[in-house]
Amino acid sequence: MQDWYQMPALVLITLLLPAFTQLYLRNRDTRNLLWLLGFCLVAVRLFLVHPMATWDMVDTHHPWTTAAAQACAILASGLFLGSLSPLSFRVGKFKVLYVIPYILPLVVYALLGQGLYHGVEPAGILHCLFPGLAGISIVVGLFWGRDKGSLPPWIGIAVCLLFGGFAVWFYFRTGLTWPLILAESGNHFIVALLVISLFRRMSPGVFISVLGFLVWSLPILLMFPDFHSPWIHLLLLRCISLARVAAALGLILLTLENELAANQAARERERRARQELAAYAQLVIARRRVEDFDRQGDPICKAVAANSRFSQAALLLLHPSGVYRVAGAAGFDAAILSALDALIARIPVADFLAFSPPAVGGQTVRFDLHPWLKPGDDLERLRFTSALATPMQGRSVHEGALLLGGMRDAREPLRHDDLVPIEMLTARMQSVRSQTRMLEKLIDAEKFAGLGQLAGSVTQQLNNPLTVILGYAALLEETPRMNPTERKGVEAILSAARTMRSTLESLQRVAQAPSGLLTPVSVTEMLTDMERLHRSEFLQRAIEFRVTMATDLPQVRAQAQQLRQAVLHCLQFAMESVDHVHDESNRTVRLEATAEGDHVQILIAHSGPRFEDPDRAFDAFMPPHAGSEEAAGLGLSLCATILRENRGHASAVNLDPRGAAIVLELQAA
Repeated sequence: MQDWYQMPALVLITLLLPAFTQLYLRNRDTRNLLWLLGFCLVAVRLFLVHPMATWDMVDTHHPWTTAAAQACAILASGLFLGSLSPLSFRVGKFKVLYVIPYILPLVVYALLGQGLYHGVEPAGILHCLFPGLAGISIVVGLFWGRDKGSLPPWIGIAVCLLFGGFAVWFYFRTGLTWPLILAESGNHFIVALLVISLFRRMSPGVFISVLGFLVWSLPILLMFPDFHSPWIHLLLLRCISLARVAAALGLILLTLENELAANQAARERERRARQELAAYAQLVIARRRVEDFDRQGDPICKAVAANSRFSQAALLLLHPSGVYRVAGAAGFDAAILSALDALIARIPVADFLAFSPPAVGGQTVRFDLHPWLKPGDDLERLRFTSALATPMQGRSVHEGALLLGGMRDAREPLRHDDLVPIEMLTARMQSVRSQTRMLEKLIDAEKFAGLGQLAGSVTQQLNNPLTVILGYAALLEETPRMNPTERKGVEAILSAARTMRSTLESLQRVAQAPSGLLTPVSVTEMLTDMERLHRSEFLQRAIEFRVTMATDLPQVRAQAQQLRQAVLHCLQFAMESVDHVHDESNRTVRLEATAEGDHVQILIAHSGPRFEDPDRAFDAFMPPHAGSEEAAGLGLSLCATILRENRGHASAVNLDPRGAAIVLELQAA
């Protein structure tokens, strides 16, 4: 008679399908998609067999319906298996999941056995067709179980041999039907074991899922005569129908538990990241000299090793000599540090981290040391041949990197969240180091300008009296009425005066920039640096500072330090000139860079007083404009000297209706 108890199972599973759909759409997880498809096939199977008079899988009146129902059941069990054990093997360039060659012969078995042969074994040579299909699935199952997955290999092999052996034996004893029932039962039994092995926790989702799949695998009990009683048979079928619903509910709970665990883990990672960032924020990084910054490598690495997921950290920095060096470390053995310092010194600056692939997104890369190892290197013996590296990216080259090793809790995969605080720390270090270098250049330039002003002032104050002394001493030397003692005194005066003049000339030359080789210099980068450094000074003086640079400016051939000093002298002169403007709405300094042909022009304009004589603006002791001191022109004189030494030209112009400008013209590289 027909058992209507199957209807609630069909209705409940159908109602649960939207829940599986929603879970899949939330995170697009492949496992959730396979579970959705699996229970869709289970619902189709229940719908197909419901119109039959009984729930036995042998029905000669509807053979293809029975075949489709059996195929859906086998295919659904295969989807559950593949979702929890997605192992694969390679065939040439293609990767094939084990579940595909395992489940397809069973689906063909179901379609041919019930649809074509109506559950009756074929005669003749075709009698071996169905054992052959079963044998293919058994062989694939043995290889599948042998591969290292979530289950120990011996369990997968044992279950495959047990259920596969019984299936072949029942084929020759009872016919075509029981092998498929045994295959489906074995699949559900393996799924229950996989749930236990994968999730390894006692939770409602795991318990209900395992219980549902275990009861779902109980049709194998119908092989035994003790279960042939009608009421026991009916009770077992009803338990199996209820088990399908329990398995669906258990998998939904399992997915929700996984999402909850993932959210808790994300909150924990966020808390750790905040603590790590707070610890790094407490680091006081020196800004006076680059050497002071580089000496802080050990405290920085100790902070990283104490607060991050990595117990080892080493700071690599680009040395002024042009090679990388270990500036600090924590958690590393002394032998590793010594060998690492020797190795990175051999790496060319252009190739440092050039071919390193990203780790898990972001800036951190996997730094492979193998290309730089030499025979006999201690790093290979010490088994330190790769590490994570967070680079300190400069404008043109890597100025260093923070090497990371010894990851704590290696069972938890590395995520980008674990590296974000370290990447922010290295970005801060890079910014501070670059700012420190620019500050050094500024201090040197200011010292140079101050020395030039001092030399100009001393020369100006002593040159005129010295000329008088030399003149009168020369006249005394030509006097005929002079005894030897007096002549000796006059000669002493002349000698001392000439020595003083030579000293003044040497003092004046000290202010001039040293000569050297001309190299390509990026005007855009230089002016950007100077804008960043001096913007605050303009704001303090209530001066509007405008910077305009043409796109694609070519590089110029010059000495970078000298060119920077020349522009700095002009900017300082412009600020001092604008200080004479009392109208705060008209206090402006403009810094512009343009290219004309093979020349680059840098214009420094101001809204202050005009030049009294633009042609003599670069004379050392000529006041540039009314109200200025004579020493104010010394910086412009040095600027013109620097431009000449760098094969350039400096000129001064007056602007209409007011203001003046200095134009620096240089040869493009």
